[in-house]
This record gives sequence, structure tokens and C-alpha cells, in this order.
Amino acid sequence: MLEKIRALPHNPGIYQYLDESGRILYIGKAKNLAKRVKSYFNLTPTLWPKSTLSLRIQKMLSETKSLNYIIVENEHDALILENSLIKQLKPKYNILLRDDKTYPYIYIDMDENYPRFELTRKIIQGKSIRYFGPYSTGARDILDSLYELLKLVQKKSCLKGKKKCLYYQIDQCLAPCEFPLSRDIYLNIVMQGIDWIHNKHKLIQKLEEKMEFYAESLRFEEAMVLRDRRERIAKSEISSQIDLASNENYDLFAIATDELRGCIVRIFIREGKVVSGTHDFIPISPYFSLDEVYERAIIGFYGTQRPPIIAPILVAHLFESQEWITEHLSALFGKKARLEVPKRGVKKELVELALTNAKELLRTPQNNNDLLLNSIQELCELENIPRRIEVFDNSHHGGDAIVGAMIVYDEKHFDKSSYRTYHLHHRDEYGQMREILTRRIEGFITNPPPDLWILDGGETLRSLALDLLLSNGVHLDVIAISKEKIDAKAHRAKGSARDILHTSNNTLRLESSDKRLQFVQMLRDEAHRSAITFHKKSKLRFDQESKLLNIHGISTPKIHKLLEYFGTFESIAKSDFETLCALIGEKDAKNIEIYYTSR
Repeated sequence: MLEKIRALPHNPGIYQYLDESGRILYIGKAKNLAKRVKSYFNLTPTLWPKSTLSLRIQKMLSETKSLNYIIVENEHDALILENSLIKQLKPKYNILLRDDKTYPYIYIDMDENYPRFELTRKIIQGKSIRYFGPYSTGARDILDSLYELLKLVQKKSCLKGKKKCLYYQIDQCLAPCEFPLSRDIYLNIVMQGIDWIHNKHKLIQKLEEKMEFYAESLRFEEAMVLRDRRERIAKSEISSQIDLASNENYDLFAIATDELRGCIVRIFIREGKVVSGTHDFIPISPYFSLDEVYERAIIGFYGTQRPPIIAPILVAHLFESQEWITEHLSALFGKKARLEVPKRGVKKELVELALTNAKELLRTPQNNNDLLLNSIQELCELENIPRRIEVFDNSHHGGDAIVGAMIVYDEKHFDKSSYRTYHLHHRDEYGQMREILTRRIEGFITNPPPDLWILDGGETLRSLALDLLLSNGVHLDVIAISKEKIDAKAHRAKGSARDILHTSNNTLRLESSDKRLQFVQMLRDEAHRSAITFHKKSKLRFDQESKLLNIHGISTPKIHKLLEYFGTFESIAKSDFETLCALIGEKDAKNIEIYYTSR
């Protein structure tokens, strides 16, 4: 390693520290790789971490046994590559926050004859586009409320119809598609909507008035919908007595910490008003770095796409890579980015507001779900609190319709939009799990790994998962859950056989009343349900296709052979004639072609 450090180039790039097993411990960026890496070490008389470094860095370097690096063209590319690799590989000593760049904006094109409010996450082309946001929560609720309370054109397609529709009949639209309507009159309605966007308390007041009307009319379900919507809109509000006395825009980032956790607060000010705010908690670990949390929070929010609204950025503390981040954002925005720690005046008051909110949030007790996740982290000796968990299971019946499923738990709920199902080729459980996990690892580039994997299986499958992750340089906690063996058999059925947990250092046999075990069982059962449901659908499809292929002279064993090779009936239908001939002969290949071309 010493010779590799001495031979490092004086180019921008990223460097990776690895432990003796080849696992990546840390990924960093550098304007000058040689200078940056050498700044960590004394090179003589032997290679050793410098004593002036923090204890966190010294501990990391004491575990480092090898070094990799990648040269890039400039510092901007180094920052992008570093952020991407950290999300994919989850190194032990890096801090990873979730990306915030999915925050939506409300926009309206004032050049249209009858403008409509819409949602977007990217820049919309147009000279008279107005944006409002970003919104951490409640954007869709604000939009729905505007269309319920104001007589706007309700759908894009309405104007094309040239005829009044149901919305006119229920008094929710003035039907400019059919009846002459002054644009000035319509724009007055639009400006009312813009005022409510800027002053959400006015919008909330209107919702409460309509809620009361529904309740008095005994329309309780509609009243409950508005109640829930009002609460979601209110969640994004942060009260402030600060008078900007201007129409300034600002993005604020502030971080406060206590002994156990940190809190990141983001506040977005548009035209002198707080439009939304959000926060995240992060655990205080031996690897915690305030500098890196600021970097990850800002990079995570802005991502790699120019935001619809570019505002000066105010932060509560100076941090190490502030110059890098400013250069990166300038390249992203296409103009000079402003990132500062204000020292006085209104901007200083705004940062203090964000810090005060962060400190107040830290005083709130952790909820039961957080305490449970913390307890599981301690029990299973996990590197991170398992806030996002992926759980895997597979299913088949007699070797038919072999499928796998991945379900996702995200802090307090199942994230069903992130569920995945897989058609599998292998007929043994080990091969099936290898296939599922390999395909999931291949997707880390676009869908970063979670905090924890849970497998329905024993130590053999857990070891398989760790081997696959290690071979791809990914640091990720893995546990497995299985039935204990009775009389040398593993019983899945309920009864005397108990579930046991397989972790990095222990096999845990917990009481059935243990909340931690019940939580893992709940996740395993959801994965099993998802796999079974997908298997039943696949089996029904398999049976239907098999019957039709049998009619065309293709035997069931040959259908199995085709599925083992292609995986799905869709792939069989798209296959080439030569491959079919090689697998099942020319006669049956022609029958397959006839069958699928005739459908």
C-alpha cells in the first residue's frame, strides 16, 4: 500500500480505502489524489495514520489495508462520482442520507389562455412559467384543494372538448370551453389560488369552512378527506415571526445534535415567506461527521438536475467541502451559486430559526417505532439503524412457476411502490436466492441499497448474500429468519418449531412474545405473501399457456425446458427460430412460431 500511495497521480479523482477482506471502508474525493491521500499518513519510517487526525479517521485508517482510486477530468466529476458510489456501495465510514431531489413544485404557465396549476419535479419550458415550492409534503393536497375550492379549468382535456361537462354542472368550473369568459376574470381566480399558495393559513381556513359544511350536511366521509388533507398541508408549515421586508428566496440547511442523534432541518423561503420545511433524524455513531452530513444533505437535495427555482443557500455551520459544493452547484445551476454562513442581520435570524427547530425536534422523545428499530440494531449488532429494509422470499409448486419477491419496509410503513417480483430459472432454493440477490445488486446503480436485508432462510443463505455483496464491494447488513430444526427437519408450519434469527455473530432464539422477533416475522410474512401471490398469478398463466401449447403439439416437458432457458412465456414468444430449433427441434419450433404469430 505504501508504494501505491507514493505513486498516486496529481489528478482529481476519488479514492477508496479497503479492509483486509476487500470491503470498502470509505470513499473520498480529491482535487489532487496524491496530496489528499498523503495528508492522512506518515510515510516514514513506516506507513501510519497521522496523530493530528480525528479519532474517527484514525480508527478507519487503522483498519485500512489497501487502496483503490479512479481519475476523473475535474473536481465536479469527482464530487458526482463520489456521491454515486457512496449510495451504491454504502461504505462503513461514510454517511449516507436519502436523496431529497424528488420534492415537487407547483407551477403554472401564465401564457395560456386559461392557466392551470400542475405539479413538476423538473424545469418546464416556457417564458411565463411561475414555480411554487419545493414542498416536502402536501403539494398534491394543495393542488387538489385549489381545484376543489376555485372554479378553475379542472382538466387539460376540458378545453379540447368545446362543451361543458360534469365539473360545470357541479359548479366547479365556469366552462370557458363552451361559454365566453373574459381572461381577466379567470386570471382573478388564478391570483386567488396563488395567494392561497403563498399564505397556506388562508387555504387551511377555507378547507375548515368546507369541512364544517360537509359535517353539517352529514357528509362525514368527505369531511374526513378534507380533515386529513388539511393536516398534511399544515405539516409543511414552519411558523416564523421574522419579517424579511422583501421578496427574497432562500434555501436553509441547519443541523443540531445531542448525545444520541442529529437532526437536519431544511426550510425553503420563497418571496419572503416560508413555503415548506422538512427534517430528518440521523444516529450519532462513532463515524459521525458534521462536515459530511452537510455535504450529503446539500448534494442529496439538489442532485444532478437544475432545480426550477435557484435560491441562495444558507447553512448554520462552515463545513470542509463548502468550496467544492459551491463549485458543483455553480456548474449545475449554470450560474454562480451562493452558499454562505450568515453572520448578522435577517439571514442570520433565519438560520437561527432553522437551528431552533432542529433543537426542538431533538427534544421530542423517540417514538415506539424508532425505539424498536434501535433495539433491533443493538440486538443484531447492525452498523446502521434499519430504517429502510428489503426482505426476500421465493415460491414455487413442484418446480412450476418459480418466482421470487422483494418487499420494502420504510421506517413506518411498507413501501409497496418499491416492491419487486422476479421470474426465476433455478430449481433449488440456494440458486433461486442467488438469482434474486444478484439481480437486486445489479440495480443498486439506479436504486441504492437499503440499511438492511432480511432473507427467509438460514445461515447458508445469509452467507450467500454476504459473499455476493462483498464481491461487488457493497457494505450492507444481512440477517436471516428460519424455523428451528426438529428431528433434523425444518418445519415451516406453526407448532413446536420456533423462528430463529441468524445474525453476523449469533443465532438468536427469542421468545415468541419478543417485539423484535415479531417485527421481523411481520416483514418475513409480508415477503412470503407477496411471493405466494405472484406465484399464483404466474402458475395460472403457466397453466393457461401450457394448455394452449399442448393443443399445438408441445409437450409439458418441452415447455419446462423452454421456460428453464428463457424464463418467461414472453421471452419464448420473442425468441429466434434457430434457438428454438436447438432446444426442442425444428418441428416443435415451427409449431411455437405458428402459435405465437396467430395470436
